[in-house]
Amino acid sequence: MKKIYIAGPDVFEQDAIKRGEELVTLCKQYGFEGLYPMDNVVDFTQEKRKIAQDIFHANVAMIDAADIIIANLNQFRGKEADSGTVWECGYAYGKGKRVYGYMQSCVAYKEHFDAPFDAEGRVVEDFDYPINLMIACSCEAIIEGDFEDVLQKISLQ
Repeated sequence: MKKIYIAGPDVFEQDAIKRGEELVTLCKQYGFEGLYPMDNVVDFTQEKRKIAQDIFHANVAMIDAADIIIANLNQFRGKEADSGTVWECGYAYGKGKRVYGYMQSCVAYKEHFDAPFDAEGRVVEDFDYPINLMIACSCEAIIEGDFEDVLQKISLQ
């Protein structure tokens, strides 16, 4: 059974554990084993930076154990995907893992801006991807929809 690492800012939601359980259950329904970051056991009585290091190493180990990464690339705290999720995608790509993303809308990234420049006057990239080219080009596909839409696509392969 192939293992899927479930990447995304869902871990910051107030119902993160419930969401993770639902995503893992969906993986099982499609014949995969879901690996959700909050399933890692971490001692939260330690100093904060030690907790952070433990979370980091546990998540890296999960990615290493996975065959596929499915990443929630929806905008998070701004116009970009969650930076931790982006890092996980890059790490997984570098390790030769299959990376898939999903977004509620796959309109071109530039469409999120009113001009060819952002609020600070920097050029907004225009490569007809819904997200930065480095993320888009490292994904086998970015699916417009949700986690289950990606599962449906990859279960057919």
